[in-house]
Amino acid sequence: MYREYKDKADFVLVYVREAHASDGRSPKRAGPQVKEPTTLAARAKVATDCVKSLEVDFPVLLDNLDNRVQRTYSGFPARAVMVGPDGNFIFVGAPGPRGVNAAQIEAELKKL
Repeated sequence: MYREYKDKADFVLVYVREAHASDGRSPKRAGPQVKEPTTLAARAKVATDCVKSLEVDFPVLLDNLDNRVQRTYSGFPARAVMVGPDGNFIFVGAPGPRGVNAAQIEAELKKL
């Protein structure tokens, strides 16, 4: 989606707290086991590893340890939000991961 619409919209991923931290409440899952970072440098390392592993090729921002972005947008573990050039919301998807609907996001992008 990014490759198709990158000339019409800016894409940014905000990395928030670890959704499946091995020392958290979530059950252990397949894949890398990561403890919840306790410093911004540790969170940056986990985010960098994630971005490389998933081959994310658009800008990634890092939420602070106070999780302000996550709390403001109810963005845990995922959420799609579109902001117009005037700073107003164009689209706010349901919280994810099940609420992140690629077809719905693409329909909104086509309107641009």
